[in-house]
Amino acid sequence: MDPNVYTFSIHLDWKLIGFISQIDRFDASWASIERKEGQTLKQLKSIATVRSVGASTRIEGSRMNDEEVEVLLKSIDITKLEDRDSQEVVGYFETLDLISESYRDIGITESSVKNLHNILMKYSIQVGSIR
Repeated sequence: MDPNVYTFSIHLDWKLIGFISQIDRFDASWASIERKEGQTLKQLKSIATVRSVGASTRIEGSRMNDEEVEVLLKSIDITKLEDRDSQEVVGYFETLDLISESYRDIGITESSVKNLHNILMKYSIQVGSIR
């Protein structure tokens, strides 16, 4: 007898077939669950981003509410960023997005902090801008 050949027998009853059927149905619906969860996480990230950007720029004096921030971020057109509030919101958004996507690669150094600050301020009016 070959030592690498195994034989076994299995008794299939209706209870076992029912369990296998349940596993198969769950496996088939798993892709749908993953898609739905991915959509939900995307929506939560969007809501958190808008609220974070809005609150953080309001601390600095921005008068934009969360709804205005959301509209601006959905249709960013850097050629039309004429008011300081919009400039700060877009700069903050880009900085936050960079940090959330690349935080593992950003060292805590003077150079990286200055770089993040430059991204934050790149749309803002630089000289003589007073609210």
